[in-house]
Amino acid sequence: CVESGGPEPGVGCAGRGVITSINFLEENGAYENIDYVSYDVLGDVVCGGFAMPIRENKAQEIYIVMSGEMMAMYAANNISKGILKYANSGGVRLGGLICNERQTDKELELAEALA
Repeated sequence: CVESGGPEPGVGCAGRGVITSINFLEENGAYENIDYVSYDVLGDVVCGGFAMPIRENKAQEIYIVMSGEMMAMYAANNISKGILKYANSGGVRLGGLICNERQTDKELELAEALA
């Protein structure tokens, strides 16, 4: 488990932190002999840094964990758009959406409609 922080607010780019973290982990052998890697990223703004694992074929199959609340579905939709953008040029695919329900009104119905 690794936690990588971002820059000081108003300075730099959090997406750059994603790129730096992944490069550091690769250089130090963190991805050797493992079956999967899990990333927890912001989805409301899918900037170039956050899309780097997708863009550079560091991901083959992506599962998005979300709730059926509007902001979570908005983020899942944005991440899905990023996956679609690079699906034809690389090997990345959306494996599916996983609804981590918070038991809000019509949550499962809304999540299924998004899927």
